[in-house]
Amino acid sequence: MMLKIDFPAPSFNIKKTNQKDYIFDSIRKKWILLTPEEWVRQNIVAYLTQTLQYPPTLLAIEKEIAVNGLKRRCDIVVYAHNYPWMIIECKEPSVNLDEKVLTQILHYNSKLDVPYLIISNGKETVGWVINDAKPETLQSFPLYGKI
Repeated sequence: MMLKIDFPAPSFNIKKTNQKDYIFDSIRKKWILLTPEEWVRQNIVAYLTQTLQYPPTLLAIEKEIAVNGLKRRCDIVVYAHNYPWMIIECKEPSVNLDEKVLTQILHYNSKLDVPYLIISNGKETVGWVINDAKPETLQSFPLYGKI
């Protein structure tokens, strides 16, 4: 089941440098090359912080972790009570949310052990909550205040 996301109207800071577009990431506090995947990531962050009122200080973007000795980066990690609480994996809109994407986020979760997993390409978003080691499909994003 797909999660419905009503993205807020874009209010991003975008600039052009050397013929390339950059978007200001308010979480990382720096300009980032505006790729299709970055556009999805920034819209998800806006949805979390503006619509769902997640505290921006509890979001980590491109969080580096080690999985089986290899460095990997989680697109978005949301923290609660100083522990990872949700992983969100973003893909550009042309990428299908298939088994490969699911396997990727499950590898990340083997290290972070969060209860909420979300994958999105901006057009489609799917999420799960892990209860007693059993994944259940989410009907909507978890509300941050309900932790």
